[in-house]
Amino acid sequence: MSTAAPPVRPSRADRFLGAVERVGNRLPEPFTLFLILFLAVALVSTFMALADVTVQIPGAEEVTRIQGLFTPEGLTWFTQNIGVNYIGFPPLVTVLTIWLAVGVAEKTGLLAAGIRAVFGSAPRWALPYAVGFVGVMGSVMSDSAFVVIPPLAALVFQAAGRHPVAGLLGGFAAAGAGYSTNIAVTSLDALFSGITTAVTEILPNPGDPVNPLSNWYFNVVSAVLLSVLAGFLIDKVLEPRLVRQDVPVDQVRQAGAVVPGAGPAGIDEHAGDATLSRAERRGLAFAVGSLLLVAVVLTVAFVVPGSPWRNADGGFLPESPLLSSITFVVFVLFLVPGIVYGVVTRSVTSMKDVPRLLEQSIRDMAGFLVLAFVLGQFIAVFNWSGVGQWIAVAGAEGLESAGLTGYGAILGFLVLASLLNLFIISGSSLWTIMAAVFVPMFALIGYEPGFVQAAFRVGDSATQIITPLNPYMIVLLTFLRRWEPKAGLGTVMARLLPFTIAFWLVWAAVLSVFFFLDLPVGPGNGIFLE
Repeated sequence: MSTAAPPVRPSRADRFLGAVERVGNRLPEPFTLFLILFLAVALVSTFMALADVTVQIPGAEEVTRIQGLFTPEGLTWFTQNIGVNYIGFPPLVTVLTIWLAVGVAEKTGLLAAGIRAVFGSAPRWALPYAVGFVGVMGSVMSDSAFVVIPPLAALVFQAAGRHPVAGLLGGFAAAGAGYSTNIAVTSLDALFSGITTAVTEILPNPGDPVNPLSNWYFNVVSAVLLSVLAGFLIDKVLEPRLVRQDVPVDQVRQAGAVVPGAGPAGIDEHAGDATLSRAERRGLAFAVGSLLLVAVVLTVAFVVPGSPWRNADGGFLPESPLLSSITFVVFVLFLVPGIVYGVVTRSVTSMKDVPRLLEQSIRDMAGFLVLAFVLGQFIAVFNWSGVGQWIAVAGAEGLESAGLTGYGAILGFLVLASLLNLFIISGSSLWTIMAAVFVPMFALIGYEPGFVQAAFRVGDSATQIITPLNPYMIVLLTFLRRWEPKAGLGTVMARLLPFTIAFWLVWAAVLSVFFFLDLPVGPGNGIFLE
């Protein structure tokens, strides 16, 4: 006579993360939460404006006056710009455009078939590390990585018989927490170095010139280690916890939802089968051919001498029409193969099927479109009022006044950047403010501007995956609710918190090794000023 196994007692880590999830889920629904935050910023900015609070942004010639929303000036600004605030919400430009194309590729069956062909027979143990590597490298695509990588990672895991939510969350964590590093030189490197160079012009000893390669050694080491770390956390921490929590592996069909190629469970009927039918193999062949053709055409158009996608200097960095066209490139590389695959496999039989698929893609994002309205209003008033700039400058002045020197100052800088990153998600905006204060300050105590920029990267990325102010977390929550309709922000925060802690500690350790061994962070860029 068999006896039931005793229940497994939750570990301390599980209990802690469970508490984080419960507390986080007590937050209001995202729409209500950001409405409250909007009103809070509106009130605070009004009181600060009435008190005539100003902020001196380092490097700016004029003092910035805090503007209040509930003032005549603020109310007229808001009533005139409510539509602009919504349509101008930055993620709408990326998310909706790319998701239209990704939705077509998904609903014709291309993504599922491609994932099954590539990963269906791959070793299951290697998938988390592949997702970790692709996620960390995803910053090449800029913000598109947050939209493209998580759902594709979910498909990869699903095709291999692993938990798709582990792929979804793990892909987002790797892309977000490792956003500021990469083996390749990205537009972010050019942007950061341009900001740093502008600040160093006022220094009597500007140190080594800062360029897009100035942090490359540090970035390569960081990217490799963080990729492996992300894979380890997905495999050993995230996925086992999802299993212990009995998170469904099948998408839940909700009223009115369209689940592409779905069987009774609401998921792709063939997702767990690596064998492709003859029609699928033929469709994939034509889709890959069309993908290569489009890639060749775009490459030739972009790189030929005199290309209009080059900047005025004939290059691509730090800014150029090409870098501003990443959303278009990703859109075309998904849309064209998706339509070709659909035509070959007969999931697209006429031109009228294409707008139908595009409509279904938008329908899947309806929840995000509603949230984007209040998100756009909050971000707009936060930026317009000057409250965000005041927070950043006040934090920088507080650290400066603490009088820290040596490595303690670097650690304090990392902590401050991590905290400010919870409120100011844009890395370029945050670095613009912090560089103006800390590059000169650290130069006075003997640190190279290129090293200070490398240190900023640690604080700039790790915490952005756990702040509700990150608009792409709302996109992730939209995806997650396909499996867990009742998931909230606390659910996401609790599951991503181990990535934030581990990434921050390991990345800070890498910086410490470079610091104490006096290793160059990039070609021609050391730690200490001579």
